[in-house]
Amino acid sequence: MNHHNMLSYDQIFENNRKWVSQQTAKDGNFLAKLAGDQQPEYLYIGCSDSRVTAEEIMGAGPGQVFVHRNIANLVNNVDLNVMAVLNYAVRTLQVKHIIVCGHYNCGGVKAAMQPVDLGIMNPWLRNIRDVYRLHEKELDSIEDATLRYNRLVELNVEEQAINVIKTAAVQLNYKEKGYPVVHGWVFDLHNGLLKDLHIDFDGILKRIQKIYNLTGESGG
Repeated sequence: MNHHNMLSYDQIFENNRKWVSQQTAKDGNFLAKLAGDQQPEYLYIGCSDSRVTAEEIMGAGPGQVFVHRNIANLVNNVDLNVMAVLNYAVRTLQVKHIIVCGHYNCGGVKAAMQPVDLGIMNPWLRNIRDVYRLHEKELDSIEDATLRYNRLVELNVEEQAINVIKTAAVQLNYKEKGYPVVHGWVFDLHNGLLKDLHIDFDGILKRIQKIYNLTGESGG
């Protein structure tokens, strides 16, 4: 076991007290700001992986990022949790950017690539298997297993970003106000860097509106 990475339960509360005193020393108004209304510009949908912490990798402070995390950063239209977060972030908080962030070496993506029965995880990971099926030709042409796995991580991010764009909240808000814009990122655990996949938000929106148009008018 990796002992230097262990965190005792009591240590958490000690760390919390230290955090409060450090923050208030830096900014006398820290607690007043913390207790005020949140006005984040970003919604971050990421993986629950303990190594990928949203605010830290973005260098963001409290109040700047609204966060939703689940196994393998999936945006599934029948998952009430992610849909509620998305709806609230767009319609109430009026976020300007939505980020779907995956990471290389994702256990969820790896599990979906293996023909094993994983119980309750089966229907969840089937979403990633669907991504594999959609991009089967490209993925099967990659001989190196690690590169294939990394590519599926990227394609999964792209598909989940498309799932965000399919929602009525995003389509209607964007048409009316010009935001939110959707982005796809991958975090590389080896170098700690974020990679922007440069999702073609406008292009995807126009392309999918033939089928997923929820704005009440015909796409042109």
